[in-house]
Amino acid sequence: MGEKESKLQKIIELELKLDEIKDVDVLLERILSESRKIVNADAGSIYVKAGEKLKIKYAQNDTQLKELPPGEKLPYLFFSFPINKTSIAGYVASTKETLTIEDAYNIPEEKPYKFNRQTDLTTNYRTKSIYTFPLVMNNGVLLGVLQIINKLDESGCVVKFTEEDGTYLKHFALSAVRALQHAYNTRENHRKMLKMSEFRDPKETYLHTERVSSISLEIYDRWAFDKNIPENIRHTYRDNLKIAAKFHDIGKVGISDLILKKPGRFDEKERQIIKGHTCIGAQLFDPPETDVDVMCRDVVLCHHERFDGGEAGYPGKKYFNGGYADFQIGFPVEKSIPLKGEEIPLAARIVAVADVFDALSHKRCYKEAWSLDDAFAEIQNCSGTQFDPEIVLAFMKVRERVEKILINYRDDEE
Repeated sequence: MGEKESKLQKIIELELKLDEIKDVDVLLERILSESRKIVNADAGSIYVKAGEKLKIKYAQNDTQLKELPPGEKLPYLFFSFPINKTSIAGYVASTKETLTIEDAYNIPEEKPYKFNRQTDLTTNYRTKSIYTFPLVMNNGVLLGVLQIINKLDESGCVVKFTEEDGTYLKHFALSAVRALQHAYNTRENHRKMLKMSEFRDPKETYLHTERVSSISLEIYDRWAFDKNIPENIRHTYRDNLKIAAKFHDIGKVGISDLILKKPGRFDEKERQIIKGHTCIGAQLFDPPETDVDVMCRDVVLCHHERFDGGEAGYPGKKYFNGGYADFQIGFPVEKSIPLKGEEIPLAARIVAVADVFDALSHKRCYKEAWSLDDAFAEIQNCSGTQFDPEIVLAFMKVRERVEKILINYRDDEE
């Protein structure tokens, strides 16, 4: 098999892997990283269409990443810009044409688009060769723009992108768009389920579930790095976790409004009934048909268990391993021996930290928001009791990224 045939075969294998990814954000990140690998590019960004603007979703830069301590990531970037012909990505989005630029600093004056050097100046980086192409569905609808930066030759020198590179990337883009369409459809179905939960429980907002999901992913990425988890396992697990974390309290749809929306404090019986949301949620994913269903069931059932096996953890062993199916909606959770330590599924241990932190750091009808310092300190103080110490350690290591997530998904009233 020749070099070209071998490369096309690898691309086809990558395309099959994309079809397995269900979460849109995880898929976008993977599309960017795999596109860069195909043409050996040092950096790149991927943008999605949001109304009449392009919004950055992910930026990657190997040169800058090497300057960070092992396991750390580049800072989050949150910005958007109008879809017009004045920027490179905006031009590609407007025209749906591919742009190949040999040197970003030497774009002919007659071109309508310019390269903004500000990011390079801030990061001490030199952007040179750029390949930018649109992600367009079969019906012509624009999903976003993919920008690949600084192709490297075998000696690590920046070179221009070739026609052959374009052929490979366009081939890959067709499958990427197909996978994105499927992921967007999946996300829309999930959004409808989560909206139903929000109607029932005003605290369970879209922004809360997005924060818990994103924070959970950051915790897992750091934990997996520290544990040297193989890359192929990480890819699958993080995709499932990003979805499962969003459904952690979906079981509240089965709790009576008389209790769920009660303005005052709950009595003991009401508290035990509310605890039943874990068993109700588990029943929604039973019988599980996919790995995602299994993780969703584990998260909704076990994210209130305590790592030390303390009595405050629930619903306990009686409802584990299928016992949740016998729970009757509207009745209290019966007393049961709590799960302990690694009896609690990893995903539930991760979501437990993310969920409590987000609840502490945001205003609720029954409390004011804690300061970030106090919220982080409380998670740290509960290490080894309420929470898995290894998960807390990973959480504390990604504090900066967690804080950026809070900014990106800020509640309207804040």
